Amino acid sequence: MASGKEYLDFILDQLSGLDGISYRAMMGEYIIYYRGKIIGGIYDDRFLVKPTKSAKIN
Repeated sequence: MASGKEYLDFILDQLSGLDGISYRAMMGEYIIYYRGKIIGGIYDDRFLVKPTKSAKIN
């Protein structure tokens, strides 16, 4: 199931306070970038964050 543009718009609105957010459509899903680096993606209308040291909760 491909992700909807409406969900992408919702996530981009939630991230609108950050400068440098962009996205790229890829095979019906979306890759999310922050300042040119991949931070996550939208898959099946779910926003998944790349598991990096700074993104993890201890």
